[in-house]
Amino acid sequence: MFFFHEYILNLQATHKTQNTMNQVEMVMPKMGESVMEGTILKWLKQIGDTIEQDESVLEVATDKVDTDVPAPFAGVLKKILANEGDVVEVDKPIAIIEILESNGVENHQEAEEIEEVQEVAAVQEAMAVSQTEYVSSTDKANNGFYSPLVMNIAKKEQISASELETIPGTGKENRLTKKDIIAFLENREHATAILNRQPEVTKKVTPTVSNTFTPQSKSLNGHSEIIEMDRMRKMIADRMVESKRISPHVTSFVEADVTELFNWRQKHKNSFREKQGSPLTFTPIFLQAIVKAIKDFPMINISVDQDKILLKKDINIGMAVALPSGNLIVPVIHQADHYNLTGLALKVNDLAERARTNHLKPDELGGGTYTISNVGTFGNVMGTPIIMQPQVAIMAIGAIRKKPAVIETPQGDFIGIRHMMFLSHSYDHRVVDGSLGGMFVKRVADYLENFDTEQSI
Repeated sequence: MFFFHEYILNLQATHKTQNTMNQVEMVMPKMGESVMEGTILKWLKQIGDTIEQDESVLEVATDKVDTDVPAPFAGVLKKILANEGDVVEVDKPIAIIEILESNGVENHQEAEEIEEVQEVAAVQEAMAVSQTEYVSSTDKANNGFYSPLVMNIAKKEQISASELETIPGTGKENRLTKKDIIAFLENREHATAILNRQPEVTKKVTPTVSNTFTPQSKSLNGHSEIIEMDRMRKMIADRMVESKRISPHVTSFVEADVTELFNWRQKHKNSFREKQGSPLTFTPIFLQAIVKAIKDFPMINISVDQDKILLKKDINIGMAVALPSGNLIVPVIHQADHYNLTGLALKVNDLAERARTNHLKPDELGGGTYTISNVGTFGNVMGTPIIMQPQVAIMAIGAIRKKPAVIETPQGDFIGIRHMMFLSHSYDHRVVDGSLGGMFVKRVADYLENFDTEQSI
């Protein structure tokens, strides 16, 4: 759930603080390149509880993501050094764990592993580079995190990153354990056969989004109640106000005929689910059109630094996801132009699912250069979205509705029933004029109306 290299450094620091009773300090891990502190939301374990290695001990929030923090070792939680609600700097102690003698520092193999942590970290980084862009992160049941013991075995047995991803984990939150990797080694030929097959995304049920606040409320009088904003709602409020203060918003609207696109999805959605184990939504199709339009109009893919314009080379598309609490979060598909339609579909489903279950990584919430919000999922036909700073534009996709429309043919015009939708494009009028903002959303509509219905997925 955080950078493995940083976690290893924390692990080393932890071992330097051991006393004669085999007690170690658990520290606040680094959960992103720019994240320097975390807020403790909830302790999942209490003093005296036995903890398995990699088992979640507490929930931590940063300005980017909420996530669970796993235990670096098996043992007993002896002391909690930071309370719920405390803001703790990275690398600062948050708890003391007493290591179990059977698998703690006394264990020879684990002691050997600690001596080689730098080497293991290098292996993890090298393996990360080799991962293909088109493999959905949902296949990585371990969320990219492997314990030092597992990494040490993988290094010695020359198990690649792709092979690791195919091994089912039986540990907490599907994490890979020593037992899992040993079983894999005993039947490696079978595992290689699995590796050569097309990866599939696990079928999951999307939680229902609540439209009500759940925080505790206090009665003010007989006519109203006081409801405290939760931490994420406060953050959203601050960012929305700040965006309106920074950027003069202008919104352009275009209506698109997406009948052919709609029919193509209807034709392929069942086969896609059977093949990939994941639904085929409209979102990846919209993303593909936006990526193409950004290539046509690169000055939409910019940010502003005082009196300078920064033209972004990477196309990183953020997509707003509604959480069960009713709040919104915006995970980012980095280098979205490197994915085909299937890759985009798998990536969209993976990020949306992990966003709703609090399993996003910090880096998956940063670096966006353009954002899309599908307000049609709420039955809305259009909207005026607020820009995600420091981006300069955002698009809202409205609901697809059957409407009577004029159809032009060489034989003349006639009225027909078509699937129509509105695109709403909000942009920063400091740097995006009406001509560019309007042409961009029109180009997206053109790509959707001329969708290639011959393509397979």
